[in-house]
Amino acid sequence: MCGICGISHSDHRTPERTSLETMTRALVHRGPDSDGFYIAPGIGLGMRRLAIIDVEGGNQPIPNEDESLWIVFNGESHNFPDLFADLVKRGHEFRTRSDSECILHLYEEYGDECVHHLRGQAAFALWDANKKRLLLARDRMGKKPLYYAVQNGTLYFASELNALLKALPQKPEVNLEAIDLYLSLQYIPDPLTVYHGVHKLPPAHRLVWQNGVATPGCYWDFSYQPKHEQSEAALIEELRSLLKESVKMRLISEVPLGAHLSGGIDSSIIVALMAELSDAPVKTFSVGFEEESYSELEYARAVAQRYSTEHHEFILKYDDIPGTLEKISRHFGEPFGDASAIPLYYISKLTREHVTVVLNGDGGDEDFAGYQRYWLDPLANRYLRAPQFLTRGLIPSIAGFLPVSSDRPVGRSLVDGLKRLHQLPEIDARASILRWGSYFSPRQRAQLWKREFRFDADNAQRLLAEKFDSAEGSFLDKTLYTDLHTYLPGDLLVKTDRMGMAASIEPRSPFLDHKMVEWSARVPDLFKVRGRSGKYLLKKAFAGDLPESVLKHSKQGFGIPIGTWFRGPLHDWARELLTGSSAGLSEWFDTGAVENLLGEHRASRVNHGKRIYALTMLALWRQGIHV
Repeated sequence: MCGICGISHSDHRTPERTSLETMTRALVHRGPDSDGFYIAPGIGLGMRRLAIIDVEGGNQPIPNEDESLWIVFNGESHNFPDLFADLVKRGHEFRTRSDSECILHLYEEYGDECVHHLRGQAAFALWDANKKRLLLARDRMGKKPLYYAVQNGTLYFASELNALLKALPQKPEVNLEAIDLYLSLQYIPDPLTVYHGVHKLPPAHRLVWQNGVATPGCYWDFSYQPKHEQSEAALIEELRSLLKESVKMRLISEVPLGAHLSGGIDSSIIVALMAELSDAPVKTFSVGFEEESYSELEYARAVAQRYSTEHHEFILKYDDIPGTLEKISRHFGEPFGDASAIPLYYISKLTREHVTVVLNGDGGDEDFAGYQRYWLDPLANRYLRAPQFLTRGLIPSIAGFLPVSSDRPVGRSLVDGLKRLHQLPEIDARASILRWGSYFSPRQRAQLWKREFRFDADNAQRLLAEKFDSAEGSFLDKTLYTDLHTYLPGDLLVKTDRMGMAASIEPRSPFLDHKMVEWSARVPDLFKVRGRSGKYLLKKAFAGDLPESVLKHSKQGFGIPIGTWFRGPLHDWARELLTGSSAGLSEWFDTGAVENLLGEHRASRVNHGKRIYALTMLALWRQGIHV
């Protein structure tokens, strides 16, 4: 795992080494083991390396045999042993035994189609000196990031926004429309960033830079049709085989590895398979809270005990939070409102004390329909067929009088659920995550912005609805497709990458192997959602491998007691940050609306915990860019 960056001048000037060094210094946490540079007319490549494969010989940038091709690569191609053997048979000569060099020789064989041969996580830049041509590419699911910008005929790229901004000769303007999308989604969706003219390369995309023109394009997608027609027993056997293979591939490492164990179904299955495939005890890492209703440590311990893992735990307390949020904000480089980044940051720091590579359960919910909203959506659609005086009037009004509590995760609070019913008639059914999410509704966003800043109330809904409509299949198929193309790469994988890299560890996600994603998409709805539960097939396939308590435990997610903290010990800190004399958001937002939000939350009229968190992360980012 690494951090990569580069500069390419269309007039073939030689980039300055000092600019590349400035960029790589901003990426040290992604690669503390070494740095490297390649500088020639028209191109400058830089990288920071976290050594995982070919530790002694795999330093980058790496050239091909005649040094006409050069590459910097962030990620792991988990099928590289097979690729290496095939390329040697084809006559290619290797300087190293690294997966990075495999990509160079794949490019010699297949050109830009080399991306189809990679299986894993990747972001790379490949310079073809003969053609004066730069190829950027990102893995299918979006596990590894890549940002780019073009200014004055020059392309700049980097693994993180902060590194990219170090090299840009012109400071980009803040994109307020992107911030408005953030208020709805809790992240800024690709290809946008918080800055005008600075872009995320989307997942499954490559970009060619040649003759001063940047041309991005998609190279892969998957379909939910046709559905598998095998019996349940045959599907279970195939699922177990696919996931076991995916885990086995991700155990290839020359450095110590372990697993993040939340106590949920997905990470528990990964630990079970690791234990089956490993000769030594698996190292597992879990995080809990003083607030017991949020903590799933008892379930993580049950799995750890069953498989005799070398288990480590961390208890997160609120008094650690303010300083931590400033650090987290810097690592994201733009507003990012998923509060589960906090425990992931701490558990990643603990993990790095013992291992360098960590497997996780990311993607299980999106592959097999694990979120509650997947079975709630059909009920909501039926609810909306009731008379409007009920759905828009009476029921939301009654729910509004109910007091809320922050001592339970939002997904397990009936009152929180009832209070969201008012959103259902306002939000497009195709935007499932906005229906049930705890962030700003169109009405709340309009109240927040000052009069001179007005944006399309339906912008986030339209983005999700367009993705929904581009898929084939059932309502559930389309919702899963939307999540895998928006929420997963925009939120979950950003969080996993940045918090892992903040601690210099490499996360690996077996559920997000592209073969696993392609296969699970074609599993019929009946084997995903049954009654008030998701992941039917996954649970059935691994029922014998998990403790009964884990199987029966309802979906909780990586929730944290942020509502409790903002009602109590963090209230004054948040109020000063958001409404104090130096509050940076007062330029954009109505201070009265922010005060009202804080007041409603403290009085337990509405649980605004996640909204307050989103605003604090926006405010901390705004402070950071003015430092």
